[in-house]
Amino acid sequence: MSQFVDLILPLPLDNRFTYAVTNEEAEFIQEGMRLAVPFGKNRIYTGIVAKIHGTPPEVYEAKPIHQIIDETPLLTYKQLKFWSWIASYYLCTEGDVMRAALPGAFLLESESIVKLSSEVKIEDQMLTDDEYLVTEALQRQSSMKIQEIEQLLDRKKVLPIINKLVAKNLVELNQEIYEQFKPKEVRYVSLNPIYEAEAEMHGLLDELSKAPKQREALLSFFSLTAKSQKALKLKELSNESGVSPAVIKGLIQKKILIEEYRSTDRIQFNSEISNHEINFSSEQLRAYTEITENFAENNVCLLHGVTSSGKTEIYIKLIEAALKKGKQSLYLLPEIALTTQLIKRLQNYFGDKVLVYHSKYSVNERVEIYKHVKENKDKGKIVIGARSCIFLPFQDLGLIVVDEEHEATFKQFDPAPRYHARDAAVVLANIFEAKIILGSATPSIESYFNAVHSKYALVELHSRFGNVLMPEVEVVDIKTAHKKKKMTGHFSKRMIEEIKSSLKENEQVILFQNRRGFSPILECNTCGHSPQCPNCDVSLTYHSHNNQLRCHYCGYHIAMQHQCIACGSNEITTKGFGTEQVETELKALFPKHSIGRMDQDTTRGKYAYEKIIEAFENHETDILIGTQMLSKGLDFRKVSLVGIMNADNLLNFPDFRAHERSFQLMLQVAGRSGRTKKRGKVLIQSYNPHHQIIQQVSTGAYKEMYEEQLEDRYQYQYPPFYRLVRLTLKSRDFSKTNEAAEWLARALENVFDRYVLGPEFPPVARIRNEYYKNILIKIPQKQNLGKTKAIITRILKSYQAIGAFRSVRVIVNVDPQ
Repeated sequence: MSQFVDLILPLPLDNRFTYAVTNEEAEFIQEGMRLAVPFGKNRIYTGIVAKIHGTPPEVYEAKPIHQIIDETPLLTYKQLKFWSWIASYYLCTEGDVMRAALPGAFLLESESIVKLSSEVKIEDQMLTDDEYLVTEALQRQSSMKIQEIEQLLDRKKVLPIINKLVAKNLVELNQEIYEQFKPKEVRYVSLNPIYEAEAEMHGLLDELSKAPKQREALLSFFSLTAKSQKALKLKELSNESGVSPAVIKGLIQKKILIEEYRSTDRIQFNSEISNHEINFSSEQLRAYTEITENFAENNVCLLHGVTSSGKTEIYIKLIEAALKKGKQSLYLLPEIALTTQLIKRLQNYFGDKVLVYHSKYSVNERVEIYKHVKENKDKGKIVIGARSCIFLPFQDLGLIVVDEEHEATFKQFDPAPRYHARDAAVVLANIFEAKIILGSATPSIESYFNAVHSKYALVELHSRFGNVLMPEVEVVDIKTAHKKKKMTGHFSKRMIEEIKSSLKENEQVILFQNRRGFSPILECNTCGHSPQCPNCDVSLTYHSHNNQLRCHYCGYHIAMQHQCIACGSNEITTKGFGTEQVETELKALFPKHSIGRMDQDTTRGKYAYEKIIEAFENHETDILIGTQMLSKGLDFRKVSLVGIMNADNLLNFPDFRAHERSFQLMLQVAGRSGRTKKRGKVLIQSYNPHHQIIQQVSTGAYKEMYEEQLEDRYQYQYPPFYRLVRLTLKSRDFSKTNEAAEWLARALENVFDRYVLGPEFPPVARIRNEYYKNILIKIPQKQNLGKTKAIITRILKSYQAIGAFRSVRVIVNVDPQ
C-alpha cells in the first residue's frame, strides 16, 4: 500500500503539500521530523511532517521525497497543534508560522550546483563570451555555485546563461542541500600515552632541551594537568605558558601532544549562584498566597501591582515552585533591553538553569538553546526572552510569566504571523495545562476587563516594597513658561532646578522623550518648505551625530541641508525635538556631568543595551535620556527624578488606544523614580496640563482611567466589546490600490454591513514607494468568530482571483494593536 506524508513548507501558501514515501520510510518517519523535498522545477525545501497517511492527493501526482533530515522529530505534537491555532486565529499560513518559529539554521535550503556534462565536446564557436567563460572555469574545477558564477561574470542575473548551456547539453544543474548550523568546537590537547611512564617523560624532556620553548610549553602542560586529569584547552595552555600556538603545534606534529576537537555550548554561565532567600513583605506574601489559591481553579491570573511593589520576587517564587515539580518555565518580556537586568536577577537564584532567547542572538546560539529546551535538560529549565520564545519546543511547560503584559511590543507587526505573544501564551498554557501569570502596574484594558469579569483571576498589590512612597508627580505648564520666558531650550526653569538638586545630592536622573533623532522637522523660514522623504509620506528627521537627514521608515538619508532646497534661503530652523537634541542641550547645561542616551540609534549592537544599563547602574552616567525603552520595568536604585519632556505628542495620536497608551507609558516611566527609601519626584512638561490623562497619571488613578476608556470603547464599538480585523492593501500603483480597496470594502459590506469601516488612508499613506489603504472590520461579541473569519477568507480568495488586482497585496491583521 502506498504511503504519503503531508508537509508544512516554509512558504506563504495555504495548503499542506503531499509527498509519496516508501513503506520503509513511512515506518521510520514521525510527525515533527524534517524532510527535504523537491518543489517547483529545481528547488529543494525543508518540510515539517504534519501527518502520515495512505490517501493520495486528488489534484496532482505526489512526488517522492528527496531525503530524511532528522533521526528524531524536531517538533513536538503540542508545537504542531500551537502552530495550527496561530495560523487559523491570525489568518495566516502554517508556512508563515514555520518561518517565524524555527531558527533559520533549521530551514535547510538547496543551493544550485553547476557541473560540466560528461562526454560532451565543447565547440567554442557555439558559445557567447559569457558562456565561454563559464565552461572554461568549469574545465578547471569540478563544480561551481550560482554565487561563484555571478562573481565570475560580474552580473546578478546568470540563470538565463546557465539555462542556455543546459539546453545545449553542455552543463548539468544539480541541487545540493547546505546546513547553516555549525557546532562550536574547542581544541583540546592531551599527552600521548607512550610518554606517561616516568622514564619516557624524562627522556622526552632531555630530547627537548634544544627546543626551549617547546620544553617550557610541556612543563606548563604538566603543572596545569597535575591538578586535574582532564584534557586541557589549547588556548589555556598557550596563555599560561606564554608561548605561541605555533610552538604547541610543533609538539602536536612531533606526536608528543594529541589534539582533539570537542563541541561546546556558545552560551556559558560563569558566575556563582548567590542563592539568597526571598523575604516577602506581608503584602507580597498575601499576593503570592492568593495567586497559588487562584491557580487551583483558574489557570490565568492577572497580577496588578504598582511600580516597585516586588512583582519580580513573586514570579521567582512561582518559578521555583514549578521547578520543584520538574516543570519548565517561560518568562516573557516585551523588550530585549529588559532581559539584561532580569537575567542577572534570575541567574542569582537559578544559575545555568536560565537560558536567554531573542533576536540579538546569532543563528547558532538560537539553535543550541532550541535543542536544550527540546531535550528538557536541567540547563534551560527556565527560558527568558522576547515574544519569539513561545515557539520553543517545550516538553513539560508548567508556568508562563508575561511581564509588562500591557506592552504593544508583544504584538508582531511584520512579517506574518502577526500574533500577540500575550494572547498566544494564554493558548500555549492551555495546551500544556500550565499556569500563566500576567503582570503589570498598568494592565491593558482587555486584560483588566477579563479579570473584572472573572475570565482571569485578579490579584492586586497596592503599595511599594518596603512601604516606599509612590513618587510625587508635578505637572509643569510649558505654555505659560514659554510666555513668561522661563524656558531654556526645551527645559522649563522648574525642570532645571530639580535636575540640579538631584545631581547635587549625588542622585541620578532619567529623562523621557519618545522620539529619537535631533529634530523631526527641518523648515525654511522664508518659504516654509520642509525636506521630505522621496519614498515615504514623512518629513526627514535631523540626526546631529552624523549630520544627516534620515527617514525612520525606509532608512533614506541625505546630508544636512544648510540652504533651502526649494528657494535657496539660508534661514533654516528645526521644529520639534528628539532624544539627540535633549542630549545636546543637557551637555551645554551640565557640562561636568556624564550623560547617556538609550534609543534605537544607540542600541544596535548585541551588547549595546547591557553597556548602557550597566554604566547607569554603576553610576558612571548621571543623566539617562531615552525613548519608551526606559519605561519597561527597569530597576535603578539611585534615580530620584524622572522628567517627561513633552507629554502632548503621546496624547495627540490618531488611535483609539492613544490615551490608554499615554497613561501606561507615563506611569511606567514615573515608576523608575524613588525605588528606595527616599521619595522620588516626577516632572511632566505639557502644553495642556489639565488633560484628564495627565491628571490621572499625577494621582496614579488607574481605575478612573480604565472606567473612562471602557465607556468610550463601549460607545464607539472597540475592544474589549468588539474584536477587530484590519485589512491593509498596498501596492506601488496609487489608483490600483484605491480600486482594489473599494472593491474589497464593498464585498465585505455586503456581508458585515455597518461593521466595515473604510477604506481609509493611514496617517502615513506611502512607505518605500508603496501606497497603503486600510479597511477595519468590527466583530460584535455575539457574532461567531470562526464563521466570520471563514467568510473573510472566502472573500479574500475571490479578491485574489481578480487578475487586475494581482499586484495589490492584502495584509490581514487580527487584533491590531
